[in-house]
Amino acid sequence: MPSLSVPPPKCLQKPLVVPHHHMFGPGPSNVPPRILEAGANPVIGHMHPEIFEIMSDIKSGIQYMFQTQNKMTLAVSGTGHTAMECAIFNTVEPGDSVLAAVNGIWGERAAEMAERIGAKVNTIVAPPGGYLTNTDIEKALSKHRPALFFLAHGESSTGVLHPLDGIGQLCHKYNCLFLVDSVASIGGTPLYMDQQEIDILYTGSQKVLNAPPGTAPISFSERACQKVFNRRTKPVSFFLDLNWLANYWGCDDKPTRVYHHTGPVTAFYSLRESLAVLAEEGLENSWERHETVAEYFHAGLESMGLKLFVKEKVRKPTLTRLPTVTTIVAPYGYDWKEIMSYIMKTHNLEISGGLGPSVGLVLRVGLMGCNSSKANVDMVLAALRDALKHCHRSKV
Repeated sequence: MPSLSVPPPKCLQKPLVVPHHHMFGPGPSNVPPRILEAGANPVIGHMHPEIFEIMSDIKSGIQYMFQTQNKMTLAVSGTGHTAMECAIFNTVEPGDSVLAAVNGIWGERAAEMAERIGAKVNTIVAPPGGYLTNTDIEKALSKHRPALFFLAHGESSTGVLHPLDGIGQLCHKYNCLFLVDSVASIGGTPLYMDQQEIDILYTGSQKVLNAPPGTAPISFSERACQKVFNRRTKPVSFFLDLNWLANYWGCDDKPTRVYHHTGPVTAFYSLRESLAVLAEEGLENSWERHETVAEYFHAGLESMGLKLFVKEKVRKPTLTRLPTVTTIVAPYGYDWKEIMSYIMKTHNLEISGGLGPSVGLVLRVGLMGCNSSKANVDMVLAALRDALKHCHRSKV
């Protein structure tokens, strides 16, 4: 036998060291000890009855979080991008018309995913920091007659909380499915899947839920299931085929479950625990806490002379500002990258720059789940004050 040409890497002969950071960017969030401990439970088989019971608990938790009675409710093994592809790949066939609302990067991503599978994609674009009116949306629906309309409820790249009321009804008026990305919003602001006539809704585990990244709750209405299960062609992805996922999650009423893929069992433990934490606090209490903390944060920023990127104020100061992710106009004369680096180095605190259409325009601060507190707001404000005092400022 030949000798090994690649020796054991020296880096793996050292113990793993992971530092603690205050995770106040747009995600992932800090994971509280209770949820970390849940994920440390023993690994058992992904087809064992105990895992099926945990999956059933997860399904009930998602139904509560989404405010839906949809039977087709589950968690995809993967991040929010995986759920976005699951939604699009199962409901869209080559040649179908898709309309994507672009009020930040996530509408751009959804449009690209639909294009890659051969859909005819049109977009309706809002300016960065703005949103679309229902009149704008109805005009586009009437013109393009899409099979699917995509909208990001919480657009984490721009900090916009997009109004949802009435859009589901408009979509159904034009025989169109309504797909909503709630990755940055669910649990932190009111959303009612059934009442708002949303056909497909998804999120990720790492934001308000405070679970590690890697699982993505998703739900399909009966209307969406009619489209999915009466396709002319198979979905392009075997891994994300809802026919298989429905069986694995016990959503198809069949007496036995057939092996599809090895579910991330420890991630399921963490997700279940995070949903339990949300249920114990109560959705309405969580919504109110995130709203109150966001208003406190925004007032603090404005008292420092900093400007908010989302200017719209209707009825409530944060109605169209995402309470979980705040976008701050990059302070004039400063290098936003230097501010981020200084805050991480000096305060061990992560904030982020812009993403997609907001690159170079904003700083983004996420206060989600357990991180949404006035004490953490005070920490962020103190770090920003310190950075503005010590970072270089140009004279122009």
